[in-house]
Amino acid sequence: MALENNRLNDADAFEKAAETKSLAEAGAPQIAGASATGAFVEAATENTGKDVGRYRWVICALLFFATTINYVDRQVLGILATPLQKELGWSESDYGFIATAFTGAYAVGLLIVGRLMDWLGTRKGFSLAIIFWSLAAMGHALARSAFGFGIARFALGLGEAGNFPAAIKTAAEWFPKKERALATGIFNSGSNVGAIVAPLTVPWIAINYGWQWAFIITGTIGFFWLVFWLALYRRPEEHPRLSKAELAYIRSDPAEPVTKIPWLRLLPHRQTWAFAAGKFLTDPVWWFFLFWLPKFLNENHGLTLTGLGIPLVIIYVAADFGSIGGGYLSSALIKRGWSVNAGRKTAMLICALCVVPIIFAVRASNLWVAVALISLATAAHQGWSANLFTLVSDMFPRRVVGSVVGIGGFAGAVSGMLIATITGLLLQWTGSYVPIFIFAASAYLIALLVIQLLVPRLESASVEAAQTL
Repeated sequence: MALENNRLNDADAFEKAAETKSLAEAGAPQIAGASATGAFVEAATENTGKDVGRYRWVICALLFFATTINYVDRQVLGILATPLQKELGWSESDYGFIATAFTGAYAVGLLIVGRLMDWLGTRKGFSLAIIFWSLAAMGHALARSAFGFGIARFALGLGEAGNFPAAIKTAAEWFPKKERALATGIFNSGSNVGAIVAPLTVPWIAINYGWQWAFIITGTIGFFWLVFWLALYRRPEEHPRLSKAELAYIRSDPAEPVTKIPWLRLLPHRQTWAFAAGKFLTDPVWWFFLFWLPKFLNENHGLTLTGLGIPLVIIYVAADFGSIGGGYLSSALIKRGWSVNAGRKTAMLICALCVVPIIFAVRASNLWVAVALISLATAAHQGWSANLFTLVSDMFPRRVVGSVVGIGGFAGAVSGMLIATITGLLLQWTGSYVPIFIFAASAYLIALLVIQLLVPRLESASVEAAQTL
């Protein structure tokens, strides 16, 4: 996954004080969802001081469920890939090109959607995105060839590109800096829950009703979410259910100018390239997990469609804990007086080191050893991703967060497109996953080094100054 805030140069003293406050003073988050979500939210609410209100966590819950749906829809094809290959006669490279269609559209979509979210606002923008991707998900049922699935995947990627720019922008609008990494970790954990729900439901639907209904049924879920989104979401300043105390708490960071910043003005900043580089180097690892993990388990350990459920659930439950834990770790370090720079990067270093052992998974002869190593890597990726996304709002004003996330997401999707094509061709030519696992083991440490070189102190991007150039 890739999120969060802005610092004005004349407000450093205020921000330092805000960063060192305890999360417990923030008001108690209440989120329903995965087990990891509940555990970390409970930890964050212990010893709560003055209760300023909790409605912001309702918004976080909506983001969590949208991300869950997003990942259910994109996971269906990966789970059904092996039987569909046999039924429709795809080659390994055909499947690689189908995956490339999704990531290519996702890349293009992120360039457009990030700016669109800043322009339309998240209420309208998120609504349009989920309508588009839900229809595209259902449209897979009409495909009968690799080309047809490529078209359906392209449409799905274009629509699903709206989720993270909208979610990150919403978090920037609804949470102060000291809570933002935790909120991001919570809604980002929906990606893992989606990856858990899909293998538990999709095989059963496909076996009992046919693979077409697996796409149709999962695609309709987004429309149920849309009803709740339209009923419950408004901007904080416009929301009738938000108390004045909670609104003041949400806006406790330094005030920002409201002038528009052209998209191209973001490109010269090192901060933009730091985020984009982090996404480019590490996102392809997650794309690989999503599209090839079921096939890897089938080819290396003989798991059939009905046997994928438990291993995939274990892997993505671990990722769920990692997503919340990564966000919680950096927030806890900042709460104890660490700088934002030190807190974020320490958490990211720990996550990067935890991915390294995945290099042994490809040679593991025992299924559960492989599952354990992959689980550690997926947990670390999601912890990394929660903090990487948070870097955006650490360095940029809220009004350009969607655009910066879109730029970085584009970079991650381009690399995902490359990994999809390369993996398909590599497997067709050599039948070996070893080079991909070597890349996965090293990508995060390389990415952190690049980020450190570009933004050694996570200084704020001078986007206001850029307007005068």
